[in-house]
Amino acid sequence: MSKPGQDTRRGANTTSALNGFAQNSLAGGTNYYIFLYKERIRIYSVCTLVLYHTNGHACFVPIMQNFLIRNILQRLLLLIIVSIVAHSVIHLAPGEPSEVDPSNPRMKPEDIANIRAAFHLDDPLYLQYVYWVRDLASGELKSFKDSQPVLEKIWHRFLNSLPLFICATLLVWTLAFPTGIHAAVRRGAVYDRSSTFVAYTLISIPGFFLSYLMILWVVDWLNVPVIGMRTFGMEQAQPAFQFMDRVWHLVIPSLMSAIGGMAILSRYVRSQMLEVISQDYVQTARAKGLKEESVIYRHALRNALLPFVTMFGLLLPSLIGGSVIFEQIFAWPGLGRLGYEAILARDFPVILTLNFFAAALTLAGTLISDILYAVVDPRIRLQ
Repeated sequence: MSKPGQDTRRGANTTSALNGFAQNSLAGGTNYYIFLYKERIRIYSVCTLVLYHTNGHACFVPIMQNFLIRNILQRLLLLIIVSIVAHSVIHLAPGEPSEVDPSNPRMKPEDIANIRAAFHLDDPLYLQYVYWVRDLASGELKSFKDSQPVLEKIWHRFLNSLPLFICATLLVWTLAFPTGIHAAVRRGAVYDRSSTFVAYTLISIPGFFLSYLMILWVVDWLNVPVIGMRTFGMEQAQPAFQFMDRVWHLVIPSLMSAIGGMAILSRYVRSQMLEVISQDYVQTARAKGLKEESVIYRHALRNALLPFVTMFGLLLPSLIGGSVIFEQIFAWPGLGRLGYEAILARDFPVILTLNFFAAALTLAGTLISDILYAVVDPRIRLQ
């Protein structure tokens, strides 16, 4: 049995060794943190910070600080480059905005000249870029089409696209993973063959074709409208009926947007799970007598998640361009439809702003993916 003096010396030695380990971990970029409490040392694999507790004082050492600062600065620089390239390409393309098109019979030459001067269309490209950045930062950027604030238009369309995006994403990720996992576990069985056939069928059929078939079937057989965000004449109905009407109009576009993604993602999940299930550590887990659910969901699935981290991070840009076709088919006033209409009208401020936000979401998604890599797989070191 140890004496009190020995316990004190042991605690001091433990604290000294802990501090040395923390310093070496920081110098080597190791993604661990240590927690010392009552002479107990626990090492956790994380990617955020190093925490060690000595003499009742907790110290937080951010080991990802350099990584985050460096990557954020790189992405900001890349975002500026993307905006410059997009601005140059759009303005160098042939054609004019519909509001200043000389072939427009409703516009007089003096009106066209005034509009061009108001929107700086006759200035050099670099000045037009400076004006666009200035107006975007100040919130005074106006649309060529209706002279409405661009940020306000995008915000309203964003609120319309957000429910559609969330519902479609939830359908894809909650249905594709169980389908792919069960197909991998029951490889060669009837379930695997039937799910593979259905998935490849849905991948082969264009989404817009299925959408038109769904519209015809719902209208003919159920005799209910599915176009738009609400039924015409429901403005005076009770709030409960208006809510049910909005939910109904959200179901079909969300389902059509998610069908293709569910089919593709379920194939990826099946392929990745088949590769992981054949590994030695999975066979060892089964040999230890663990339940099949524990083997599949705790050991195999966790190691199969890494390829899907990239896909999850790239979900953000799909908020803008992921449902252009379905928003157009179902007359859903979202961001994708706004961009499509802006391209037809050559509404430069709206096109450039949507492209800027899409690039920002893409870069943010890649940064989130890099961080999630270290969370899913502790072997990855963020340096």
